[in-house]
Amino acid sequence: MTTTTLRTPRTNPGNPSFGLARTIRLGANRIGYETKVYFRQTDTLFFTFLFPVIMLSIFSVAFQGMGNVGANPDGTGGISQAAFYLPGMIAAGILLSGVQNLGVDIAMERSDGTLKRLGGTPLPVLSYFFGKMGQVFVTSLLQIGLLLLVARFAFDVALPTDPAKWMTFAWVYLLGIATSAVLGIAISRLPRTGRSATAVIIPPVLILQFISGVYLQFSLLPDWLQTVASLFPLKWMAQGMRSVFLPESFATVESGGAWNLGGVAIALLVWLVAGLIVCRVTFRWIRKDS
Repeated sequence: MTTTTLRTPRTNPGNPSFGLARTIRLGANRIGYETKVYFRQTDTLFFTFLFPVIMLSIFSVAFQGMGNVGANPDGTGGISQAAFYLPGMIAAGILLSGVQNLGVDIAMERSDGTLKRLGGTPLPVLSYFFGKMGQVFVTSLLQIGLLLLVARFAFDVALPTDPAKWMTFAWVYLLGIATSAVLGIAISRLPRTGRSATAVIIPPVLILQFISGVYLQFSLLPDWLQTVASLFPLKWMAQGMRSVFLPESFATVESGGAWNLGGVAIALLVWLVAGLIVCRVTFRWIRKDS
């Protein structure tokens, strides 16, 4: 008489924990794939990854003849032009990595049929999002590392030594990159075609950089323009980064005469939640009007 032993499968596809593990595993695989594709695109490398580094170098060299920023009447003290522009360029890089990179990339993938093909595969939407957001996280960290290296060794910028400053940097960065990533996914719905993606997304992102304290000193802008900039996240990311890399004396020229890190956190959280809601409501593998 033959006896049959029934074996319990190690993993059960109907188990929610199995589905979550599979989603995370596929998302991790997508991160590697998305990162490789990112670094193979020459235009993306220039206009997203290297752009803040190039702009920091240009501003530092072009304005070094104007002397230090915040110098005393006798010309002593203050900080170099490179040190002054560094936090703004870091904030701009976060915005470019998330909003511009993902906005254009996803719009083009929707237009050329990539998303439609992915929609016909077992790939979960969450795995796709994990891949995109993971790629943004990895490439933005590399970009910031390059910015700090150029600032320190090419322009002799003194970086913070206080651990509290780097803790502030960490939470401002994490909130900023998460907010930028979800807003990039949300804004990818605006272009009707892949060809129009750059024309629709890049100009607003560039304008925000000019009015949010990246290229121009924020306190020198008209009050009404400061108010407009305060409605968008880049202003708050730049302000948070200035609190990390600029001396405390520079807080007096901020709105309200302080860094207002509480306001930075609230503003970024509001935009993060709003972006998540828009993504949840509007994301489709294909456009309804296509």
